[in-house]
Amino acid sequence: MLRFFEFLSALLVCGLLSVSSLAGAQTAPQLDVAPVRFGILPLGGAFESRNDWEPVLADLSRAIGRPVTVLSVTSYEALEQAIQRNQVDMAFLSGKMALDAVTQRRMKVIAQVTRHDGMPGYRSLLLARKTGPKTSLKDLLDSPEQWRLARGESRSVSGFIVPQLQFFLPHNIAMETRFASELVGTHQVTALAVANGEADVATNNTADFERFKLQFPTEAERLQVIWESDLIPHAQIVVRRDYPPAFQAKVQAFLVAFGRGKGSRSDAERAMLKSLHDLAGFLAADNGSLMPAAKLAYQLARQSAMSAQWVNEDARQARLQRIEATYAEQVAALREGAP
Repeated sequence: MLRFFEFLSALLVCGLLSVSSLAGAQTAPQLDVAPVRFGILPLGGAFESRNDWEPVLADLSRAIGRPVTVLSVTSYEALEQAIQRNQVDMAFLSGKMALDAVTQRRMKVIAQVTRHDGMPGYRSLLLARKTGPKTSLKDLLDSPEQWRLARGESRSVSGFIVPQLQFFLPHNIAMETRFASELVGTHQVTALAVANGEADVATNNTADFERFKLQFPTEAERLQVIWESDLIPHAQIVVRRDYPPAFQAKVQAFLVAFGRGKGSRSDAERAMLKSLHDLAGFLAADNGSLMPAAKLAYQLARQSAMSAQWVNEDARQARLQRIEATYAEQVAALREGAP
């Protein structure tokens, strides 16, 4: 009887080893390849952004033959910190964040998004309520210190950089110090703040406000656009420069072809893109596409320096010289990265 149990135990061990080996054989290719960690710019909520991107990234994973994980955060700062800690291999970024990733974090642009309206960009907006004591641009300019501001983070192109550069500073209004109160959040958060009476004016943009109208029709009906900016270039997809060129080309080819074909598969891809901030697809791009972002950052830094108070003129000139040097370095880096 003892020998019988020894024999049975041996059979069970052999069986378990066989199952383990089979499972290992099936999963080994995945284990041998590190996942591509994709960082998402927080345009809406973190959960919503993750859900929107996951179908596209699942297709990307199959196309490149390796897993793709998602890093969806609640703020620009959190994503910037993740990039600084080398926790991001590939990302969807706009303007200033893409510029910093390319010039400071050894990443490169491989694609730029495009939208159904065919425009090469979008516009920054200022939103106010349609009714009440604070509804017009003239009211805002007459007494900004009585208005409550809801704005994007300082790295947000349409939520901070462009309205500061093109509207507020030219009217001698510093967004950070002139208003009665300040709320900082995503475009969805800022629009809701004004719609619900928690703020009087919000920065936003044309693309996200269109999305907001679909998601929050009742709240959107309370809002009006009181200012819009010049055209802002669309966001970019960046990847780590140390990926092999063949891998970068493979990712770029997937993005450019996504939603461009015919048939049910491409129809499904186009549906994914539409739910993804109403995108039409991706265009091949390089670091040169960030030249407008570099110029915007330069103009804002220079205008801020000119309007700020300094202990003396030498200090102002020293700051201006640093701004010029930084801009020259950025332009050189972007030109070097372009074919």
